[in-house]
Order: sequence, then C-alpha cells, then structure tokens
Amino acid sequence: MKNYGLNELREMYLSFFESKGHLRKKSFPLVPQNDNSLLLINAGMAPLKPYFTGQEVPPKTRMTTCQKCIRTGDIENIGKTARHGTFFEMLGNFSFGDYFKEEAISWAWEFVTKVLELPEDRLYVSVYEEDQPTAEIWHEKMGVPRDHIVFMGKEDNFWEVGVTGPCGPCSEIYFDRGPEFGCDSPTCAVGCDCDRYLEFWNLVFTQFDRQEDGTYLPLPKPNIDTGMGLERLAAMMQGVTSIFDVDTVKAIRDHVCELAGVEYGQSQKTDMSIRVITDHIRSATFMASDGVLPSNEGRGYVMRRLIRRAVRHGKLLGIEGLFLKELVKTVVDNSKHEYTELEDKFDYIVKLLTVEEENFNKTIEQGLNILTTYIEELEAKGEKVLDGVACFKLYDTYGFPIDLTREILEEKGLAIDEEAFKDEMEKQKQRGRDARGETNYMGSDETVFHKLDTNLSTQFVGYHTLEVESTIDALTTETEIIEEAKEGMDVYIVSKATPFYAESGGQAGDVGTITTATGTVEVTNTTKAVGGKFVHHGKVVVGTVKQGETATFKVNSVVRLDSARNHSATHLLQKALREVVGGHVEQAGSNVTKDRLRFDYTHFEALSAEQIERVEAIVNEKILSALDITTMETSIDEARKMGAMALFGEKYGEVVRVVDMGHYSVELCGGTHLINTAQIGTFKIVSESGVASGVRRIEAVTGRGAIHYYQEIEKELNEVAKLVKAKKDGITKKVEHLMAESKELQKENDKLKAEMAKAEAENIFDQVQEIAGLKVLVAALPNMDMNALRNMGDTFKDKLGEGVVVLASSQDEKVSLVAMATNDAVSAGIHCGNIIKASAPVVQGGGGGRPNMAQAGGKDASKMNEALQTATDIIKEQLKNN
Repeated sequence: MKNYGLNELREMYLSFFESKGHLRKKSFPLVPQNDNSLLLINAGMAPLKPYFTGQEVPPKTRMTTCQKCIRTGDIENIGKTARHGTFFEMLGNFSFGDYFKEEAISWAWEFVTKVLELPEDRLYVSVYEEDQPTAEIWHEKMGVPRDHIVFMGKEDNFWEVGVTGPCGPCSEIYFDRGPEFGCDSPTCAVGCDCDRYLEFWNLVFTQFDRQEDGTYLPLPKPNIDTGMGLERLAAMMQGVTSIFDVDTVKAIRDHVCELAGVEYGQSQKTDMSIRVITDHIRSATFMASDGVLPSNEGRGYVMRRLIRRAVRHGKLLGIEGLFLKELVKTVVDNSKHEYTELEDKFDYIVKLLTVEEENFNKTIEQGLNILTTYIEELEAKGEKVLDGVACFKLYDTYGFPIDLTREILEEKGLAIDEEAFKDEMEKQKQRGRDARGETNYMGSDETVFHKLDTNLSTQFVGYHTLEVESTIDALTTETEIIEEAKEGMDVYIVSKATPFYAESGGQAGDVGTITTATGTVEVTNTTKAVGGKFVHHGKVVVGTVKQGETATFKVNSVVRLDSARNHSATHLLQKALREVVGGHVEQAGSNVTKDRLRFDYTHFEALSAEQIERVEAIVNEKILSALDITTMETSIDEARKMGAMALFGEKYGEVVRVVDMGHYSVELCGGTHLINTAQIGTFKIVSESGVASGVRRIEAVTGRGAIHYYQEIEKELNEVAKLVKAKKDGITKKVEHLMAESKELQKENDKLKAEMAKAEAENIFDQVQEIAGLKVLVAALPNMDMNALRNMGDTFKDKLGEGVVVLASSQDEKVSLVAMATNDAVSAGIHCGNIIKASAPVVQGGGGGRPNMAQAGGKDASKMNEALQTATDIIKEQLKNN
C-alpha cells in the first residue's frame, strides 16, 4: 500500500470524481444555512439537503465535496480513546436524480482498487439484507467474491432520518487491516467491534420516501449520497492506528507535546490530555474561521466548552501561560491550502481564542472562590457531599470543570452528589433539544413557497435599473397559492425578473409598486424564498391582480438611495475599524435600512471616545474624498488576490461580486450601493455597545438620517438652554455651576443624615437582647441603602464585641437586609446565610451568603418587621440546635 498524505488523498478523491463529470464544490461553512435541525454541519450531505428533497435545483446533478464537519456527541468522552474526535473532513460524491447504484458502486470500486491501489482480497462490502440487487452488482459487475459480501440488518445498513422523508439502503466498504489489529476471537469478521475490519466508505442509495404510516414509497428520482471520513482513510493508507497519528493531525499532536515537554504514548493520562487539546484546537480554529463565537448557548456554547476543555488539559500537562495561539498556526499551516478562510482570518482566530483563554483563566479563579464558599458551608454543617445543583452551577454558569471540582473536594475528604449532577446535565441537554424544536427533514418550516414549481427562480436586475416589466408568475397568500387577489388583500408575488432587492446580507428589502392593467400592489418588503425565488410582500391597493398578468415592477428610488447610503457607509466603517482597532475586526452581522445602519463587529472591549472619533473622522474623510464605487464580477480566486474581504458563514460561488470603493475598501458583496462615496453626504456614529461576548455594535446615520439627527440634537440643546436660563454657547459653564451648587447641598444633606443616624443608632442599641448567652441585635433603620446598612452593621458588630446583628431598612421602595456575626457567634451555631435565606422571602426577596455575613434585597417594605421576627426565630433555632 502506498502512503499518501491527508491533503494528497483529498485532492485525489475530488479530482477523480471531477473526471466522472461531478461539479467540485468547496466545503460549505460549519454554520448551517436555513436548517434549524443542526447546530453545526455534521455530515457531507447536510448542506445539500435542499437538493436531495427537490426544494432547490442543484447547480449540477452530480457534485463532489470535501466537507468540514463537527460532531460533538458526548464531549466529555473525547480524548479517552484514540478513535474519536469532534472535527473531521468528509469526502462525498452525490447524485441528484442522475446516476444510481451501478455507477456509484463502479466508481467507488475503481477509486479504491485503481487509484488507491488497495488489494482486492482485503476488501469487503456490507449490504442491506433485503437489497439483493446491490449484492449482485458487487458480485457480478465488480467481481467481489460472495464470501466478501456481508448482509446486515436495518440498524447497520439502512439510512433514514426522523420518521418521514427520503431514505434508503446503504452499502459499506471495509478494509481488512490484518490480524495484528484484531481481537484474536475465532468469530472476528466484518462488523466486529475491534479495529481489524475498518469500515471507511458508506454508499447510501436514497430511493424511498417514508410516509407517516411507516410505508416506503419509491422516489421518482432516486439519489446517491456517499460519505468517507478523510482522517480515517488517511489513517488506513498511512498504516497508523488512529486519527491522531495521521500526518496533519500528528503535526498538531507533536506541537502539543513540545509545548508540554512530554512524549506521546508514555502515559494513558497524559495521552488523553494531548488528544483532547489536539482535537479541540482543530475544532475551535475551524469554528472561529466560520464566524462562531464562544457563548453560553447553542453552537457558541459548544465552542466555549471545547476551548475551556483544551485549556484545562493544558494545565494538567503543565503548560504555562497562553498556549492556544501557538497551536492555531500549526492547524492553519496544515489545512490552509484547501480551507483558505483559515489563512484569511488568521489574526482574528488568534485574537478570539486568546481572549477566550484569558477569560477562562479568570473564570478558574472566580470558580475557586465560589467553591471555597461551598466547602466552608459544608464544613460548617458537618456534611461531606456537595449537592449536584451547586456543582452544575459551577460547571454551567461559571465554566468551572467538573473534574477540577471533584479533585479539590477529594483533597478535602469531600465528594460530589454524582447522580444529582447527572440529572442537571440531562435537563440541560433536554433544554437544548427543546430549543431546536421539532423540524421536518429540511430542518426549516414548510411555507407556501415550497409548493411552487422548483424550476421557478428570479433574476435580479436591480443593480442597473429600478423599473422592469415582468409577469406575476406566482401569487399567494401566507398559506395558499391563489389565482387572483382583490383590493385590500395581503399578497406575495414571485416573478422571473425583478428590480427589487431581496433582504439579505443585512440589507433591508426594497419597497415600491407592482402595477398591472387591472390593479396595483404596494410592496412593503422583498425577501428570498427557497429555490432562488424573490418574494414581493404587499397589499393590493387598487383593483385586482392575477397570476400570469404582465406587470410593471417599480422600486421606490428614494428609499433605495437612503438604504444604499447606509450600506456603502458600512463598508467604509469596517475598513476604518480595522485601521483603528486592529486586523482582527470582522463583520459579525449588519442591518441596513433607509433610516440607519447597524454594524456588529468582532472586538473584545468597548471603543474609547478617541477611537470612536477617529473611526468617524476616517469615514467622513473618505466621503469628502468622493471615491468612485465600482463593482465587478470575477472568480473567487481573483477576488482574493485583490484583497477582497469576505463575510463569515457565507458560501460563495465560483463567480463573486466585488465592491471597490476607490481601492480603500474592497469587499465581496451582493448588496446595492452608490456610485460615489460623496453621495453618502455625512456619517455620524450614534452609539457603540456590546451585544455578546466578543461582539460590539455600532449604530450610525448618514445622509437624510444624519441631518434629522443633528436637528434633534439642536432642538434638545435649545430646550436645555431654556431650562438653565443660558445662551447655547454658555450652557456648559452654566451646568457646571449648577452641578457644583448641587454637590455642596448634597454634602450638607449627607452630614445631617449621618448625625441623625448616629442619634438613632444610640437609641437602637438599647434593643440588644441576649439569647442563649449571646448578644443579639435585630432592628429596623429608616431610609438607608444597602451600603449604608452594611456600614451601620459593622459599627454595631464592633460595639457588641461578640454576637450577631440583623438589620433591615427601606429606601425608594426597595428593602435591604443585612446579617453579620462575630467568630464566636459562628462557633456558637450562627449562620448568617441561612438567617437571610429564611427572612428575605418574607419581604419578597432573596439572597444569602457566608456564615459570618449575608445580605438580601426585597420588594415589600410593609413586611420588614415580620422578616426581622423570622430572623430572630432562626437565631433562636440555630443556638438551640447547637
């Protein structure tokens, strides 16, 4: 057998199927498009579902891809074996109603025996037990001996997803790696769990449509869907035992070993950590390159777990400092030839993973502090087991690894309530399943537009004209296809040609009118539907319109121009941000309307006032420079050479549209733009804020919107001038004078309050009582916030010497409760956290804390005395039980 590198094998496969008339496509992004059933792409066919279901017409009936995939399953088990990983590449060739079994099998056999030159006597195939025709193709046409054909049941050799939809039998190809990989069992054969017979290619024959009643109807046009794991194939061809020994993966593994100063294969525990880091850094790097951001939900949560698990195992290996950034380069160097986005987004990926690693290091410290509090509470109560809810909160909310919790507890002679923790984990998984919800085969809800002819698609002609004649090729309501719509009806219109831009890339859809000889529709929005259809949303405002009528489609030019101003400004804004903030800035989302622009971008801290001012100045400079805006269509490779920026998660075709603003900003974009930056007029940032971890948002206005903004500001300024009785040019000085006066008055007020509180405190100290030999002060104080109440509590506690203090107060309809205890009081059985936990609900509040100090807020001031009585009762109970 020849030893081929992983990158060589990918190219060999794709080139082979290109030679068989397949359209070779780049991998789709890991983030699914219009598919609610998946968090991340997990198979080669997943992005191609619309073609298999007939909802969209494929660019060619034969396609081949190498798709990047992530399967998370049970992340906690990754690394425990050398077999499993989260990231992998899947080779596939697909037929959408073109060829079927004989061609798929023939080409698979040709590839493995002629291209890979695998010895035929070591190849086996499995076939679905009821699929005799497939077995005959293997034997009669390919010459596979009958003793090398294995029949298996539905569980192994029949592919279906869910209860309805396309499905069919499959046939798998196995390679006998030799007895040295086997289990020495006399019954060892294809299907055995050992590593001898390696299944490496699955050919799925999608020929049935399963009905709700469980019956299988033949599909009019059967499909072919094959899948072969590239890492598994490489491991087989390179004669190694696992994916972690494959050349490109081994390079990462070796780098991990170098950073840790350890050798792979010397220790089971060390090897596990090496595998975890190797696998997870691959996944995290690829996810980052497709725009996934670490967060506490969805695919972002998956990414955060992978990064934190990698960092945790780095610590176990003794790696000091930030190390993920070192490994990113190795991942990129080994995969950038095929996945150019890795190199394009390198700076961003490094920045993102480094920030997340830094944040997790801080989280570890925070988690340790919280765990220390839990341990103190356990020891105070004389208990040995930490409840599962607390463990899960540490794990889920604070990202504190459960194995670290377990390890620290064991050092103290304590343990985790493992069953309760597992219950909480299962609840979380169920919440995730519920969040995705039940979906159909496509993973997106069926709409009326799925009922339209799949051959109907729309040609957009609105780059160069705002008016065109076309026909109303489809007319629908929200739920059904109709022939005619009368005045007052809400309708949806699809045509073969339109000048209306459909909402996409963050730009709002066009508005305008559709006019026929018999009626007029006012278009309020334009969107894209399945199969490349542009849908005009509107209402019939005059007469009637009918399906099949010729109509004039006319875009509102004023609204289009305002939207274009804001869209062109976002391009200038992104470039300016990269200049001012750094090359890691990437667009994370945008929303462009006629009124304003909203631009989300990747960055990890708020912009300073100076940075905002610089960004704004750069954009306005480019507007005043009157840069020509040109567009051109070219190949993706040529666009890359021009330095054109691409958006995260976008799947670009072979031909792309480049928008060039005077060679200053060059981006891939399908939106509508101006012809010169001067048309923007002016640009003003109105807000900058955070919207998610690692994502900031700028909102801005241009043109007419900016004029309106300045007018409103001036109106506000005039109102303030009237209120402070000053001229506009003297407002600042007048306000400063008023603030200084207010500050002096506040000081005098605080002084009077302090004197009154001191006098009140002398009286309240008379309320000290003795319970079981311990001094106890439980009292209500007037008009104090939490900070003042804590200070008063410290004063009383110091004055008591030994004892417990519980205070309550209300201010601005908010109740504050504080409990404090000296060390002797805690030794006597007092636990302030439990006192507050019991008394806070009385005032409709909640809180807690440590044995020596706790606090809470509440809403019902009328129940303060009742809450204090509850606190007294709890104190008596604690001292009695002790």
